[in-house]
Order: sequence, then structure tokens, then C-alpha cells
Amino acid sequence: MTISTSPIAIVNIDDCWNRIGVVGDQSCEKLEQAVHCRNCEVYAGAAQRNLQRAVGDDYKKEWAAHFRQAATGAQQLDASCLVFRIGREWLSLPTRMFVSVAPQAKPHRLPHRTERGLSGIVNVGGTLYPCMSLAALLGIDENEGVAATNRHTFARLLLTQWEDQAYALPVADLHGILRYATASVQAPAATINKGLSRFLSGVIAHEDMHVGVLDSALIGYQLARTLR
Repeated sequence: MTISTSPIAIVNIDDCWNRIGVVGDQSCEKLEQAVHCRNCEVYAGAAQRNLQRAVGDDYKKEWAAHFRQAATGAQQLDASCLVFRIGREWLSLPTRMFVSVAPQAKPHRLPHRTERGLSGIVNVGGTLYPCMSLAALLGIDENEGVAATNRHTFARLLLTQWEDQAYALPVADLHGILRYATASVQAPAATINKGLSRFLSGVIAHEDMHVGVLDSALIGYQLARTLR
């Protein structure tokens, strides 16, 4: 079945995300703070106007017929994660663990606290978060790895929530949210360092990257243990 994608009423929208955003040449000055076009108010406004456009009965009937068709044998994208880089390793944690993304901030050391993995505390929007080093916990050299070509590098703080405790996790680069099929997750390679491999539940092949899927329960336990 061929589905018509032409709306009944044309909405004049400046698709800046295709010109200067993440799909274009990435020269938009808003990217520094927004990280991705989907976080920008211009993109959100365009989406709202697009959803409010008028559609005809034929258009709705075609899509209703499309979704009544039986599912194919293709793998369903039944999981999502946030992909980030530490050193040269592309890693991921489930999207549900993340509260927000913030600009990098220098952590302030805590006196008499020298636990491996605890870098100090950071102030994000007036709230103090324990700053945890995944690089130290996973045995990754932060000085290794370079930014991917033809794209911005977004060093960020990932604000996460595990049980009743929030954490700030510094990362060298942020790729964004990735939807994937759990059935397609592969076993980790035997060559991965032992410090990291014991925290991995698998690997996702995405474009030219191999993304390590971190065991969220084990990572959460390790973060809580470090903070005690």
C-alpha cells in the first residue's frame, strides 16, 4: 500500500534543522545549549503547527488501513537508550534513567572523600549533585578517543536518577537517544577491557559505531555504593 504523505492544508514551516541544525551543516548557534534540534523551541513550535494542520478523510482512511495490516517479521524497536562517549568508548544507559542534560561544570572536591569514582559535587541550576566519574568506575582512559568528524562535540553533564538518588555524570560527547531492538543486541567482544566488560550486557551496532549497553542495575548499585 502506498500512503499519501501530503497534508490537505500546507503549513509554511522554515525547516532550519535541515539547513543549519543537526541534519544540516550544524552551524546554528542554538545547538550549543540545546544539544539537539528536538530540544529547541523553534523545532517544537514547528511540530505543534504541523500537528494542528487540517487533514482530509481520505488521508485518515489510508493511514487507518495501513495500521490495520498485520505486523511483518522485522525486528521491533522496543527499547531506547541515551548514547554518550567516555574516552574512546561509546556507551549507553536506558533513557528512563536520565532526568536532563546540562552544560559541563567543574566539580568541587569533598573533604575527606577519596572514593574512586566520586569527583565531588556540582551545582546545576541551584541544585547540588554528586559528580560521579564513569571513567574511573569502568576503567576507561578519558584522554583516549577523538571527536567524530563532521559533527559537533557535546561534552555534557548527564543528570540521572537511580532509586531515590540523583547523580551527575560527565561525558566527553553526547550522541543522543537511540531506539533499538533488544533482539539485535550482540555479545560484547572478548577484547574489551575487563573493568568495562563486567558492566556490559551487550553491544549495539549503529551506523559506524559499536555502542556498549551498560547494565543499568549494576551501574546504579555501583554509584550508590561509591556514594556511601
